Amino acid sequence: MKTTYITLSLSAIFLLGLSSCKKGEAVTSKYESLQNADSAAVVVSDSVSSAATMAVKDKQFIKTAQVNMEVKDVYETTVSIEKSVQDLGGFVTHSNLQSNVVSENTYDTSNEEAMLVKKYQTENTMNVRVPTEKLGEFLTLINNKKLFLNSRTIDAEDVTAGIKYAELEGKRIKKTNENITQLKTSKDKVNMGNDNMQEENAQQLANMNVADNLKYSTIDIYIKEPKLRITEIAITNTTSIDNKYKFNFLYGAKTAFVEGSYLIQRIFVGLIVIWPILLILGVAVYFLRKRKAFKKPNQNISE
Repeated sequence: MKTTYITLSLSAIFLLGLSSCKKGEAVTSKYESLQNADSAAVVVSDSVSSAATMAVKDKQFIKTAQVNMEVKDVYETTVSIEKSVQDLGGFVTHSNLQSNVVSENTYDTSNEEAMLVKKYQTENTMNVRVPTEKLGEFLTLINNKKLFLNSRTIDAEDVTAGIKYAELEGKRIKKTNENITQLKTSKDKVNMGNDNMQEENAQQLANMNVADNLKYSTIDIYIKEPKLRITEIAITNTTSIDNKYKFNFLYGAKTAFVEGSYLIQRIFVGLIVIWPILLILGVAVYFLRKRKAFKKPNQNISE
């Protein structure tokens, strides 16, 4: 009896130990799987923010992003981004590539030629939209183009409550329309129907915008080159051309002679215009001289 009791006790201890080992292996296995999942999550979070790929049950998010970075070549990066957007099923809504000139100087290299040297910096402001499920992939693609990332912002706006409220508003508008149809025809009924229809159209437009923003994420991208670029453009030496035709003596003398003859003609025409004044002055001078001549003999006689 005692031996049987000892045997049963040892069997129980053995079974408990075996069970503990199995539980330990299960816990260890579960921990390792979680650790592997965490490692995978770390890898993902290193390449793209979790906000870009976040998915929560019974939640809907409108996702947007803003990226500001420096790249080696703005034009090549722009072409690459546009191609990536197209490959992912998105589209570009705005792209403004421009070169800001910092300085511009002209250097004469010969009597006929010169060199225009420009220092400039190229930048581009883009607005693109990609399918929301491809947002993380797209951000990873453009991240590979950077030399230096100045900033990156990712927003995930929870619009679940707003969508639910829009559904309730749609039901309210429908109910209001049913109530209006039961009224007697009158001017007030027409006005109420128009107002309700206008509200329904506005609600449908809002619903379409929300649906579009849920389907496509909006990304604002600003890229620029970290250093100035220099371009050399061969042009004509305008200084030598200006000096060549700045003054011609023979032509200048001929022009001066012609202008002088025109001046004489103008003076002559001017004298003709004021001939009455000249006539009056001439008569006045004549009488003054005659009067002086008349006074002079009388003075001699008195002496």
